Amino acid sequence: MNTGPAATNKPAAISAPTSANSAVATAATAIVNIASLVTNDPSLGDGTPLGLIQDAAVVIDGDRVAWVGESRKAPATDNRVDAGGRAVIPGFVDSHSHLVFAGDRTAEFNARMSGRPYEAGGIRTTVAATRAASDADLSANVARYMREALRQGTTTFETKSGYGLTVEDEARALRVAAAHTDEVTYLGAHIVSPDYADDPAGYVALVTGEMLDACAPYARWIDVFCEKGAFDGDQARAILTAGQAKGLHPRVHANQLSYGPGVQLAVELDAASADHCTHLTDADVDALASGDTVATLLPGAEFSTRAEWPNARRLLDAGATVALSTDCNPGSSFTSSVPFCIALAVRDMGMTPDEALWSATAGGAAALRRTDIGRLSPGAYADLALLDAPSHVHLAYRPGVPLVQEVWRRGERVV
Repeated sequence: MNTGPAATNKPAAISAPTSANSAVATAATAIVNIASLVTNDPSLGDGTPLGLIQDAAVVIDGDRVAWVGESRKAPATDNRVDAGGRAVIPGFVDSHSHLVFAGDRTAEFNARMSGRPYEAGGIRTTVAATRAASDADLSANVARYMREALRQGTTTFETKSGYGLTVEDEARALRVAAAHTDEVTYLGAHIVSPDYADDPAGYVALVTGEMLDACAPYARWIDVFCEKGAFDGDQARAILTAGQAKGLHPRVHANQLSYGPGVQLAVELDAASADHCTHLTDADVDALASGDTVATLLPGAEFSTRAEWPNARRLLDAGATVALSTDCNPGSSFTSSVPFCIALAVRDMGMTPDEALWSATAGGAAALRRTDIGRLSPGAYADLALLDAPSHVHLAYRPGVPLVQEVWRRGERVV
């Protein structure tokens, strides 16, 4: 596997004691009798990027991992949980979702499955419904879909605005999102607002001016849909650089529907991720392999639109860092299930089960420029899932089966 913590363009591993003699409070909790533990730290396990440890244990002290290793060597703790010979993996890191929305696009999906291709303009339907919804309704929707994802093992969520497209509606979308997650993205540049259909330059001015001023306090990231029918390369550059000037770090919806400048722009501006990456030239692949921008693949979108699958194998073989996320949204990928996306990536995108799991955990963390999540090594947050299976391979081997039995987030058992 060419993607993993050992590659030169990956975030550095957390520095923390790893031996069985590390100080561990007796009030900590030890999860023992783990058949297979994925740490995503090669120094702790079998030397692979997954850092697998068989017959393992993990010790949680507060909200952090304090120790990992063989179960028989686990330090004494007051609390012990028997995993019953199940596998334990890091909590999934969903680094791309669109959860602040209202309305339903069942009719659009039904029509598309009968032969109508997906076009970016379908976003306008959700824009109208979202503008009409109350703050309470929007917040309830976000909470609902995050709970749904949490039950399936997702412990870190990124989510975006992009269905308001007015100053007031984009700002309130980000306020709603920020009440549920720290990973919030300003996507006023999702499409040109219907209110500016005849004046796209005016909308870009709004997105980079008054709207940005209102939204920046609630967001960590800025994103743009760089695509035919949305924003061209020059417009995307203006939007992203304006966000950088306000302290927001860029992400890019890039090369989803056609070849274009999105990936090259993302790498040039040191965007944390270029997302979708379906239509790539050799130069695009080389740019991703040589830079720090993560290629985030979103197979739910291809599944739901019958579009061409991204070629994960091509990216991995070139040495690019790959993340795997849901793109959960009401129009083109209405799934909150990372396990489903793992199965798709293995079946249809050329990934091995190991690569898909790494990309859905450590890869997602890299796409958020985080080293405290996506891995189970001392010092990282104690975010993990117990699978009702002896190995993580079952996530692809048994698609559609609800294998996540328990979820721990920040050291607390939440599922």
